[in-house]
Amino acid sequence: MNYFEYKDGVLCAEGVRLDLLAQKVGTPFYCYSTATLERHYRVFSSALPAGSLVAYAVKANDNLAVLKTLARLGAGADVVSGGELAKALAAGVPASKIVFSGVGKTRAEMRAGLDAGIYQFNVESEPELAALNDVALAAGRRAAVSLRINPDVDARTHAKINTGTAETKFGIPFGHARAAYAHAAMLKGIEIVGVDVHIGSQITELEPFEQAFTIAGDLIATLRGDGHTISRLDLGGGLGVPYEHNNEPPPDPTAYGAMVTRVTRDFGCKLSFEPGRLIAANAGVLVSEVIYVKRGDARTFLIIDAGMNDLVRPAMYDAFHEIVAVAEPVPGSPRPKYDVVGPVCETSDLFASERPLPELKSGDLVAILTAGAYGAVMAGDYNARPRLAEVLVAGEQWGIVRPRESIADLVAKDRIPDWLED
Repeated sequence: MNYFEYKDGVLCAEGVRLDLLAQKVGTPFYCYSTATLERHYRVFSSALPAGSLVAYAVKANDNLAVLKTLARLGAGADVVSGGELAKALAAGVPASKIVFSGVGKTRAEMRAGLDAGIYQFNVESEPELAALNDVALAAGRRAAVSLRINPDVDARTHAKINTGTAETKFGIPFGHARAAYAHAAMLKGIEIVGVDVHIGSQITELEPFEQAFTIAGDLIATLRGDGHTISRLDLGGGLGVPYEHNNEPPPDPTAYGAMVTRVTRDFGCKLSFEPGRLIAANAGVLVSEVIYVKRGDARTFLIIDAGMNDLVRPAMYDAFHEIVAVAEPVPGSPRPKYDVVGPVCETSDLFASERPLPELKSGDLVAILTAGAYGAVMAGDYNARPRLAEVLVAGEQWGIVRPRESIADLVAKDRIPDWLED
């Protein structure tokens, strides 16, 4: 459920009309709904075993206002860079609720995490473990560590977001787990606290989760038999969201939570989770204006002012996003088919192919739905297109939470070396 709906003939974000926002903010822009963020967090967290840590995956949407909204509800943060760590702390997430994941942590990032006093590092390789030990010893500390173990489970999701099989860059192979823990136990700067598994993103079935979590439970028993103290289990994120209104929805958080409770009840571990898309995706839309309607011999192109640099998921993953008119269509009105494209000079700048939509013309507004996760956070300025604005709505209130970048801002990023100066 989300809080974007038609009221008096216009699509609204909670109590705010998107057409009026477009007049004030300009297009394209991202709009996030506070009520949706809050509802999704509460539904997910309430479905989990008592005492679980919900560490929101900052990579899904790292806007400070989004992070602060979730931090006020008690959310922690799963970060994968020093920048995400700084943003989480700036938004008020307690360091004691921050998990540092990622395959390429630098020594500077490790030191920042240690200095902040984060909950734990999810270590993904033996070389990283050695580097973290060095950094911790130099800082006079011990780093709380869960090793990310790759259970070689196929998450049955898109190949580019499937992270739990043997051929991915993520985690330590399951067959190396006991040796890796034995080695970690000998490092004076490392405190072993748990096990971490994360098999992918946009997973729409419970079976891969249950398979991975069962493997993790067996590993915990083995490691305890080897003499290790394992008190925490990080089960990652990955629960999918419905991008199409007419498809079978992924398992809801209640079903996921029931499965987790059943599988882990005898593990004797504090559980942590890293939801991102589940919290933020349906809490955001990308609002764009139609520039032209171009009629070709075989297709009609709806050219909008948002491009693949603003929302790259369709180009990168062939991802489906619902697209709706901001002005509510008249029931029974014609629905011609359009290729919805942006202005970027790439054939892959395509949001939808042969998509039935209400009849649209230049100046009309459309909203690309389920864009709150992996939208603005993955945007760039390809074709020298300035980064767009982001807006947060709360009831009838709204505020710009990331100003639109100007062309002057874009130009000012570059520097001319002395020898090219006139």
